[in-house]
Amino acid sequence: MKKRLTAIALLFVVFASAQENITYQKPSAEIMQLADFERAPSVFMDSKREQMIFSYRDTYKSLDDLSQDEMKLAGLRVNPITNISSTMTYVNNLKTRKLKDKTESQVKGLPANARIAYLSFSPDEKKLAFTNTTKNAVELWILDLASNTAKKISNQPLNANLGNPYVWMSDSQNLLVKQIPTNRNALIDEKQNLPTGPTVSNSDGKVSQNRTYQDLLKNPQDEANFETLAKSDLVKISINGDQQKFKDADIYTSVNFSPDGNYLMLTTIQKPYSYIVPLNRFPMTSTVYDKNGNLVKVVNETPLNEIMPKGFSSVRAGKRNISWRDDQPSTLVFAEALDGGDQSKKVDYRDELFVWEAPFNTTPKSFFKTQQRFNGIDWTNSNFAVVSDNWYDTRNSKTYLINLKDNSSKIIDDRNYQDVYSNPGSFAETKNQFGRNVIDVKNNKTNLIGAGFTKDGQFPFIDELDLGTMSKKRVYTSKLTKSKESIIDILDAKTGQVLVVEQSPSQYPNYFVRNIKNGKATAVTHFANPFESIKNVYKEVITYKRNDGVELTGTLYLPANYDRKNRTEKLPLLIWAYPREFVSKDTAGQNTQNPNDFTFPSYGSFIYWVTKGYAVLDDASFPIIGEGKAEPNDTFITQLVADGRAAIDAVDKLGYIDRTKVAVGGHSYGAFMTANLLTHSKDYACGIARSGAYNRTLTPFGFQTEQRNYWDVPEIYNTMSPFMQADKMKTPLLLIHGEADNNPGTFTLQTERYFQALKNLGAPVRMVLLPKESHGYAAKENVLHTLWEQDQFLEKCLKNK
Repeated sequence: MKKRLTAIALLFVVFASAQENITYQKPSAEIMQLADFERAPSVFMDSKREQMIFSYRDTYKSLDDLSQDEMKLAGLRVNPITNISSTMTYVNNLKTRKLKDKTESQVKGLPANARIAYLSFSPDEKKLAFTNTTKNAVELWILDLASNTAKKISNQPLNANLGNPYVWMSDSQNLLVKQIPTNRNALIDEKQNLPTGPTVSNSDGKVSQNRTYQDLLKNPQDEANFETLAKSDLVKISINGDQQKFKDADIYTSVNFSPDGNYLMLTTIQKPYSYIVPLNRFPMTSTVYDKNGNLVKVVNETPLNEIMPKGFSSVRAGKRNISWRDDQPSTLVFAEALDGGDQSKKVDYRDELFVWEAPFNTTPKSFFKTQQRFNGIDWTNSNFAVVSDNWYDTRNSKTYLINLKDNSSKIIDDRNYQDVYSNPGSFAETKNQFGRNVIDVKNNKTNLIGAGFTKDGQFPFIDELDLGTMSKKRVYTSKLTKSKESIIDILDAKTGQVLVVEQSPSQYPNYFVRNIKNGKATAVTHFANPFESIKNVYKEVITYKRNDGVELTGTLYLPANYDRKNRTEKLPLLIWAYPREFVSKDTAGQNTQNPNDFTFPSYGSFIYWVTKGYAVLDDASFPIIGEGKAEPNDTFITQLVADGRAAIDAVDKLGYIDRTKVAVGGHSYGAFMTANLLTHSKDYACGIARSGAYNRTLTPFGFQTEQRNYWDVPEIYNTMSPFMQADKMKTPLLLIHGEADNNPGTFTLQTERYFQALKNLGAPVRMVLLPKESHGYAAKENVLHTLWEQDQFLEKCLKNK
C-alpha cells in the first residue's frame, strides 16, 4: 500500500524523441531567493478580538509528506494508518498574546514534532482544542489559555477521516469525540483477495447530470474499506481526560449540538453506497437525541442521490440545509424545493423555509418562501433574520429582511452578485447568549463592512443600516492611497476602534487597530517582508479595452532597474490569467485589482520572472461573456483570443515589450485557456499549461460554469477542446500536471493524452508529471522543480528564441 518515492522523478520530454530521466532541479538564484522563504504565521482571534493565536507552518510540504499511505474512497483521500486526510496541511507551532500586549508567548507543553490541525475555541473561549497527528494516530489536545499550556487529554486514537473529529459541548468542560472503534475490522488488501465476481452498475432510465468525480468507490472491497475507515465511536471526554461512551460505531458525517446544548443532531451515512457519486450524495439520516444520548426524533432521511436535474440552480428534493436556528434554544430550520429541485420548472417560489421546535412533536411551520434558490439565513441578536437566495443563470441574488415579530419581509438587496461595485458588504457579527455568531443589532441598527470596489479604485467602508427605515449612513471610508486597508471587525463602535489589515506592495500584511474618528492606527503585528529582493519592482494596475469595448485590467510588473522613461529595451512579456464567465459586459469590466496589494510571488503566477528581466502582466482579465439568451461559451474562442490580444496591445502601447516575445500561462482552467490561445492565435511565442483539461468530451456533463451537456451542444464541446484541434498547434508548450490530481475534470489522463496527440502530430511540447502531487502542488521538491522547468522553458523558447 505504501509507495516510497525513488530519487529519480520521471519527467517526459518532447524536444528529444524519448523519455528523459532527470533528478529534481532548483531554479536560478534570483527565483530561488524568492521561493525559499519562511512563511509568516497565520492569526485567528476569539469573538471579542481580545485573544490572538499565532499558528506556524512550513512553507512547503516534503516528498515524504506526500508519500505516506493513502486510500482513495468515495471522494476521500485518507491515510489509513493515522486516520486523517492525506492532504492535510499541519501547523507545527503555536504562540498566543492578548491584542493589547506587545509580544507573543510560546505555548508550553506542545507535542514534539507537532502536526496540529482542527483548532477550535471552547464556547467560553478560555480553552483551545486541537488535534495532533503522530506516525500512527490522531490525538486530542487542549490548550489552557490562562496558563498558556497544552496537554493531551486522551490516549485513544481519534477518527478524522470525515473531517473534524470532535465538537465542544456547551459547558466548555466536555467534548464529544469520534474515536476509532475498539473492534474495527481489518482493511481489505485487494492484491491479497481475489474478486468473487464482476462489478455491475445499473441505470433505471432516468436522466441525470453528474459531473466527472475522482476517487469513487469501485467494488465491494472499496465499500468495505470505506465503511471501516469512516465508522467511529462517539465518546464524551472531559478536559481532564475522563471518558464515557456516548454512541456506538456509525458513519457520523456531522455532530451538531443545539444552541442551548440540550439536544444533539447526528447525521449518519446509510447504505446503499454509490460508484458514480461521492459520499456527500450517499443516503443519510439525521436524528436528534437529548444531551444524554436518548432518542428524540428522526428529523430527516435522504435517499441515495444519483439523479440530479440539469442546471446549477437545481437541487435534490426533500429537506435541505437542515441546521439549528442560532437565535433560539433548540429549533431546527430547513429548506424544501417547491419545484422538485428542477430549475427548468416554472413556479412562483423556488424554496420554502420551515422551522421546527424541539421535541419535534408538531408539524414544521412554514417560515418564508424564496423567489430563487435558497442560499442561506443569518439570525440576529434581536427581532430580525436575513435570508438570501440566488439564481445562477441570471447571476441574481436577493436579500430579504424578515421581521420576526410579525413575519413581514422586505427585499433589502437585489443585484447581480458579480457586480462588485454594488456589493453592500457583510453584516458585522457578535456572539449571542448561546455562543453563536449572529448579526449585531442595537436599537434596530446594524453595520455593514464592505470591500469598497469602485470604478475609481478600492475604498473599504463601514455603513450603518437602520432596519426600520432601511436608510444607510456611511460611517467610514478608507482613504489610504499608498497602502491598502482591509476592515476585519468593529471593536468598539462608540470609540471608533476598528481592527484592520494594512499592506502595500512592499509592506507585508499586518494587523492594526485604527480609530476611525481620528484616523490614528496602532500596529498589532510586525511581520517582515520575506521578499525584499522585489520590493523595488515597478507595479501598476493597467486598464484597457477589448475590441468590443469591454473594460479589462491587469497588474503589470517591470524589473526594478528598467528605464521606464526611455524604454529603449524591449522586454519579453509573460501573461498569467484565468478565464471567468459573466452575463453582463458591465460586470465583466469591473476592476477588482488593487495596486497596493502586497506583492506575494508564488508558483501560482509569473511574478518571479520580473527578477529575470521579463515584464509580467499578472491576473489579466479574460472575461467570457454571454448576454441575453447567449451562453458565454457560445463564443469562447473568439472572446479568449480578443482578451489576449487586448492585453498584449495595451502593454505594447506603453512601449515596454517586444510583442514577438510573448508567453501566456495558467493553471487548471487557465491551462485550458493557454492551450486554446496557442491553438487559435499567432500572438504567442510559447505557453505554459499546468494541471488542465484539454478534451471536453471527457467531461461530458458540464465543466467549469457550462451547464449544458455534450449532447446538447456537441459543437461547443468540440470547438472548445484543444485536443480536437491538436493538429493546428505548432507553438512550443510546456505541460505540467500532478500525477495524482484530485480535482473533478482535470484527471492526469487529460495532459497525458493531449501530449501524445501533440507529440505524434509534430508539435514542440514538453510534459512534466509531478510525483504524488494533486491539483495544487505542495512538496518543496516539486514546486522548485516546476519553477526550474518554467525558467528553462522561458529562457529557451521566449527570451532567447
